[in-house]
Amino acid sequence: MSDLTHIDENGNAVMVDVSDKGVTERIATAKGSIEMQPETMALIESGGVKKGDVLSIAQLAGIMGAKRTPDLIPLCHPLNLSSVNVTLSCDGTRNAVDIEATCKLTGKTGVEMEALTAVSVAALTVYDMCKAVDKAMRIGNIRLTHKAGGKSGSFEAD
Repeated sequence: MSDLTHIDENGNAVMVDVSDKGVTERIATAKGSIEMQPETMALIESGGVKKGDVLSIAQLAGIMGAKRTPDLIPLCHPLNLSSVNVTLSCDGTRNAVDIEATCKLTGKTGVEMEALTAVSVAALTVYDMCKAVDKAMRIGNIRLTHKAGGKSGSFEAD
């Protein structure tokens, strides 16, 4: 038998049954970044990207991505999120946009996937908006940095 929760004893994919789990407040934070050429960073910071305000649009896309996570990730439960907060900030020393997303709810299952999806979609949106001037941008270091609530307790990344 597998320790994987989304695989049954016959090796079939299954949605985890959360019926017997307790309702608790759950929160998750994820982070990631997208690195680019200095000229691309300058365009974002000056508002010179032709498609519009990159950071505001990517922020909205990240929030929308969190809300659509069960449509994108197989076997992910549809959740009634109570809060999604996505922030993007420019780091000129690294020529990178850093992204952080925090998702919250009171429910029977966690919001890690929603936070990770929010960061991923925000980063993809930055790429999409800037690809005309910089196809070599690199999305990376997307990871869960904090999780609290539920039976498994808290997690803090190193």
